[in-house]
This record gives sequence, structure tokens and C-alpha cells, in this order.
Amino acid sequence: MAGIYIHIPFCKSKCAYCNFFSVVTGKQHADFLDALRKEILIRKSYLNCEKINTIYFGGGTPSLLKPIEIQSVLDVLYKNFNISENAEITLEANPDTVSMELLKDFSTVGINRLSVGIQSFHDDDLQYLSRRHDSKHALQVLDWANMIGFQEVTMDLIYGIPTLTEEKWAENLDIFFSKGINHLSAYALTIEPKTALGQRISKGTAAPVDEDATIRHYEMLVERAEKEGFEHYEISNFAKPGHHSRHNRSYWTGEKYLGLGPSAHSFDGLSRQWNVASVTEYCKLINDFPNSLKMNWFEKEILTSDDRYNEYVMTSLRTCWGCDIENIKENFGEKYLKHFEENIVPYLNDGRLVKHGGNYVLTENGMLFADGIAAELFV
Repeated sequence: MAGIYIHIPFCKSKCAYCNFFSVVTGKQHADFLDALRKEILIRKSYLNCEKINTIYFGGGTPSLLKPIEIQSVLDVLYKNFNISENAEITLEANPDTVSMELLKDFSTVGINRLSVGIQSFHDDDLQYLSRRHDSKHALQVLDWANMIGFQEVTMDLIYGIPTLTEEKWAENLDIFFSKGINHLSAYALTIEPKTALGQRISKGTAAPVDEDATIRHYEMLVERAEKEGFEHYEISNFAKPGHHSRHNRSYWTGEKYLGLGPSAHSFDGLSRQWNVASVTEYCKLINDFPNSLKMNWFEKEILTSDDRYNEYVMTSLRTCWGCDIENIKENFGEKYLKHFEENIVPYLNDGRLVKHGGNYVLTENGMLFADGIAAELFV
């Protein structure tokens, strides 16, 4: 099984904390869609006819596209890839960009999983993050999704926001769990220096993130999710049994995927590719092919054995399944297995890792240090 990710790079405005590639304009929609559909045709052999289990429209703000535009992309995908009958097809949506009628139309053209970027149900938090919607609209979108009958809905929340008290975070969780939604993606606010928020904090015009408050929010989240019967199956993701994000899970379990659109990444098991992060350049280079005789809108990196081992450790440790020593032995060899088993000892001793059969899994406390622990296990 494999997946396809489609990066829709357009936004109405840039959120202050966002570090993903996007542009605030609608002038290039038609050119972009033409280039995107052409890239699908050019890259149709990348996954070697493997069955496509998931399609994910991310961004940017994919819900700025019209349903007929989404359908035009899906039509080309279905004609050129072996797509599973029960494929998970996800669309990211910002509350300020949709209406009930629009969501209904997205459902009609084939979107069967909706990912809604709520972030908080408190307006002062949303203002701090420079989000365009308010709490009232956020609640309304969730009600619309339920009325339309979306079986799979996921909601994004952000914790660690300086304006977010423990009481308000508890209220956010109360609202989420009261809605009957089966999946939650919850992220700690991360400040990137080049973002608008990073610059405001460095100038002292915005409050900085409090690490202790962030950890407390995380602990509240984990405790509440467990109480509600949600599986903490990846550091930032919680779901009722049977409702994991199949697309995101494929990233963490090393499945192949094709990334389409500017800045999108692809992985075929042996190499990684990433497209140019410019709508103008992306369209130009796609349209120059095959006259240019080269697919030059992306860069490519052949992964060494060290690279592939390090990536396996980093991604698998993020999940509730952890690192499988048989996988390491079979795919990387005894040298890597010995390195892993020697370097894992301190984290077993301090309780941040536990062993379940042949798998090493981070404890809830260990997940707070996942990146650092993974780095110590790299070769």
C-alpha cells in the first residue's frame, strides 16, 4: 500500500506561527491546477503501480479550492493510479473558508475524511495565533460536518499557547470530547524564528511559550484522552480504536508516498524527493517538461543505510508500536541492532522506554523527550 499527498499552497492570510510553504494570493489557482494535473501524469510510475490506500489534500488551505477543482484532480489520479476502493481521502479545511453547502459538495466529489484546523475554542488564543476564524464559527463547522454525515473527522488543537490557561485547555478538551469526533491531532506550539510570531517574540511584542505550562497541557491531554477511551497512537495523535489516520500512519511506518505540488515530499523506500517551494517556479518547470528533457522541479537524495536506520528509529519511536528489533535486524543487520540495543539501556533504566515483546516503546513521559532520545540512538 502507498499514499499520495497533494500540497495546495494557497492561504487567505499567513498564520503567525506557520512555517509551511504557502502563498497569500489567488491569482495562480488556474496555472497551479494545470501544472498539478500535469505532474500527476508525469509521476504516475513513481509508486510502481502499488495500490493507493490514502490521498491527502494538505496545505496551505485546500478548502480554498472549489469542489469541482478537487474533483478534477481526483479524476486524473483515478485514471492514472491503482486506487483502493475504500481509499481514505482527506481534505484539510480552515473554518473561515467553508459553509455547510461547500462541505456537502466536498463530500459529494469524494472527500470522506475532514481535517478541521480549530486550534482553540477561545478567541484570544486564536488572535494570538493570527487565525481568521472565531470560536463560534469553529463550533458551527463541526456541527455542519456531523449533519452532513462525515464518518471520519479529525480536529486540530494547539496547546502551550501563552494565552491558554489550564482551565481554558480543559474547556477545549471538554468541547472536543463532547462532539463525538473520533480523532484528535494536538500539537505543542513550536516557535520558528523566521515566522511572524517568532519575530514578535524576539522583539518582546508577544508573550513567549512557557515550557512548564506546555508540559502540563500535554499531561492533561494524555490523561483525558485515556479516560475517554482514545488510543495515543502517535505523539500528537489520539483516536478511538479503528479511527487512526491511515495517511499519517503510513509516514510513521515507512510506507511509500508520492508528494505532488510545490514543496511536497516523496519517498520510494530508497530515496527522498522534494519539490521546489515556489508556485511560479513549480508551474514553469512542470510546463517546460519534456522540452527540458529533465524533471528538474525537485531535488533528490539517495538514502544511505545509516539514513534509513535513523529515519526508522525517529518515526517508529513516535508511535505506540515503537521500534521492532526484528525489523532492525532484518532490514539493517547485526551492526545496527547492536548499536540500538547498547544505546537504549539508559532509557530503559530511567523508565522513559519499556520493552513489549520485541518492541521498544516510549512511555508517556518518554514521549516528551522523543526527538532527543531518537537522536541518541542515531548512527
